[in-house]
Amino acid sequence: MKNKPSYSIASVDHALMLATALQLEGSLSVSDAAERLGVARSTAHRLLSMLVYRDFAVQQADRRYAAGPVLSLGAHSQSRTALLRAVSMPHLEALVDRVRESANLVVLVGDHVRFIGSVECAQALRVGNREGMVFPAHMASGGKLLLADLPEVQLDGTYSEEKWGDRTDAKPDLAALKHELATVRRRGFAVNAEGTEAGVTAVGRAVRVNGGPAEAAVSVSMPTVRFSSDRLIEVVAALAVTTTDIERDMAAALQE
Repeated sequence: MKNKPSYSIASVDHALMLATALQLEGSLSVSDAAERLGVARSTAHRLLSMLVYRDFAVQQADRRYAAGPVLSLGAHSQSRTALLRAVSMPHLEALVDRVRESANLVVLVGDHVRFIGSVECAQALRVGNREGMVFPAHMASGGKLLLADLPEVQLDGTYSEEKWGDRTDAKPDLAALKHELATVRRRGFAVNAEGTEAGVTAVGRAVRVNGGPAEAAVSVSMPTVRFSSDRLIEVVAALAVTTTDIERDMAAALQE
């Protein structure tokens, strides 16, 4: 489980969020970075300069910043992920307005999910921004949805003994996981009840563009004290609207 440390340092958190954005989405200007973090341009410039100094970023001829030698991801993947995030963010904001809880966009990276978009709700007791964070896929609601869409041979490979080796994190029971994923496929949504963070429950639904396999998932995260069967019905219905809207706009954007 992950809980934000009480001693968290905002500047470190901001730098890590920028590094993740550069890796997953491609280049950013100083203005882009400032808007993403909600800070002044001068602060964003200092953060990017430090990333350049440590080779996490490079400054291009057009003065935009791109992933440096420490970070590597294929250009096509950057472009697709950046487009997916750009298309999805307005819909995440609308989802937050509907359900009054925080919302996230995640993609599968090996046996983990990475949060590439996050919108906090306005309630005093709320789940915070998760952008840039990673969680074991089999524990997260979005991760379960993305795993459920994998061919069985790929799922077996993801959780093979050879791949996990001496890793100390808890490897799931593959038979139990497959049973759970079958339920996820049948229902069309997944629930994470305090699997990744104490006191947090999340509900997710997959994003499939042009009828293809799931390439992302949208989740709603809330304090467990506000979760109930009635809320589950409400959230699943809202997620269905959001993912349908994202799929439509993503398909249109890919044709432009």
